[in-house]
Amino acid sequence: MAKFCSLYSSSSGNCTYIGGSQGGILVDVGVSAKRAETALLNIGIDPSSIEAIFVTHEHSDHINGIRVFAHRYGIKVYASEGTLAGMEEQGVFTSKIDAEIMPESGIEAGGMFIRSFRTPHDSRESTGYSIVTADSKRIAVATDIGCMTDTVMNAIYGSDLVLLESNHDVGMLQNGPYPYFLKQRILSNHGHLSNENCAKTAVKLMESGTTRFVLGHLSKENNIPSLAFETTHAAMTMAGAKENIDYLLTVAGNLNPVIAL
Repeated sequence: MAKFCSLYSSSSGNCTYIGGSQGGILVDVGVSAKRAETALLNIGIDPSSIEAIFVTHEHSDHINGIRVFAHRYGIKVYASEGTLAGMEEQGVFTSKIDAEIMPESGIEAGGMFIRSFRTPHDSRESTGYSIVTADSKRIAVATDIGCMTDTVMNAIYGSDLVLLESNHDVGMLQNGPYPYFLKQRILSNHGHLSNENCAKTAVKLMESGTTRFVLGHLSKENNIPSLAFETTHAAMTMAGAKENIDYLLTVAGNLNPVIAL
């Protein structure tokens, strides 16, 4: 049985666990190594059982704990060439950390097969990840996306579970305290996915067979969990779907429960 847990998901730090009977992986460690360890232990996972860390991009809320965590447990780190270069510039790597460019063909880790896909975000070379578990369940991590591209949709289409970005409410962002340039950055095609665009994507994914949706990377300043939930829930209802029958919908935050597939 595959297990998914969004350990942390916000603009302050992101870390996702995916695993099964043969081991597990992390996508990003954007919180301290201590917090990541504690979160794993709280869901019954020994941190030493993590076989690899897959990094989406080099922004601090995705890499803050990688240096210590990867060094402490001797875990290999995978990311795109651009992301690795950005991490190198920030001093993330030491001689004792094994880091490698993510192969285009994908790799096996923890009894699962992992492939990356390009995402539109204002970083060196950001990616999302699609994971096929030992029992053929498909899980996708798709956050930090300025707009939904064909590349992203093709990579996550038909997944059983998707961690999908629902970063901001456009009205809250436009009327909030952020400076103009930052608002424009977030709203751009290389910024973050809004609640409305997340909802539209979720409906398409549901039509492809996706039944479990986890809304992630919510902005603390420009979103509210209940608003993110209701935006996607309303779109699903308008499409004729019924919650808990046709799909399950949750909002990721910190220390979320494990989802078994």
